[in-house]
Amino acid sequence: MPEDPTVDPVRAEGPALVTGGTRGARRLVVLDPAGEAKHDDLPPTWRPLAGGHEIFWCRLPVENGAREAARALAEPADARHLADIVASGPDAGDALRLAQEHRDRVRSVLLVDPSAEGVVSPGDALAADEGWLAAHGNEIARLRDAGIDVELVAHTTDTPDDRIPAPLPLGHPRVAEGVRTALAKLPAVHRPSR
Repeated sequence: MPEDPTVDPVRAEGPALVTGGTRGARRLVVLDPAGEAKHDDLPPTWRPLAGGHEIFWCRLPVENGAREAARALAEPADARHLADIVASGPDAGDALRLAQEHRDRVRSVLLVDPSAEGVVSPGDALAADEGWLAAHGNEIARLRDAGIDVELVAHTTDTPDDRIPAPLPLGHPRVAEGVRTALAKLPAVHRPSR
């Protein structure tokens, strides 16, 4: 995940990794391009997820943020504790590659506004996201063949609660709800039959 020269220096302050939740529970690795959780605490919307997950919030604008994501996935996991990766916009492709590199440790990749590598109009977000998923179809198919689910969990809409262009911040309530809903649908143990 390359360094972005346009990163807000204020967002680049603080820890590269914020952890929360239940130690030893299923890992939830969040690749945050906006650098939320600056004050070493999970966004309030994510706290309900902390009861059943060990959350690794990787603040990508901070030096070594991307390295922390790989480190969070490096520990061996049994089938009950496979990790789920959450990513948005400019880091969605990196999330697919990270899942491929650590496919024996990952259960799913949950995406938010994956097409938003720049500013995407809220009215165009769903169509742009569907185009992104189609363009990355081969990578997604390889992950699915390895037993890893890839799902779009939230995208910007043309509604009053989306006051900013895509990608939605990962701390947005609709993102947290989309992640909760997707995780609830995933099987506890997920590997393809071989």
